Amino acid sequence: MKKLDQEQKIDLVKIASEVRKWAYTPYSHYQVGAAVLTDSDRIYDGVNIENAAFPVTICAERTAIFKAVSNGETKFQAIAVVTKDGGMPCGSCRQVMVEFSPEMLVIVANENGKIIAEKKLSDLLPGAFGAVSLE
Repeated sequence: MKKLDQEQKIDLVKIASEVRKWAYTPYSHYQVGAAVLTDSDRIYDGVNIENAAFPVTICAERTAIFKAVSNGETKFQAIAVVTKDGGMPCGSCRQVMVEFSPEMLVIVANENGKIIAEKKLSDLLPGAFGAVSLE
């Protein structure tokens, strides 16, 4: 996995921050934007999309990853997540991320673009259940 430089991290945060305005959050009003960088250096963005039937709501991180996967991308270098207060990805998002790239970098920033945390996914979801668990 390539090491991201500071400019790449800032670019990912900027994209995640810019798309955040498109989040559909009529219930929580908690807008989240995400930008995932693939191993082929393409970036896919995503926002959270709420639904009155709460279990079918989808997070920004999963939206971005699913957009990438639907375009043939399954290996990721990093993901930036931007929220009002720098909230971390939920457990469901961590599980989806680990399916594809257990060592990807997770960058979390607040609405001002300040990076709050940078962690390897394996540190955010130790002992993850993955494909090797099914062998």
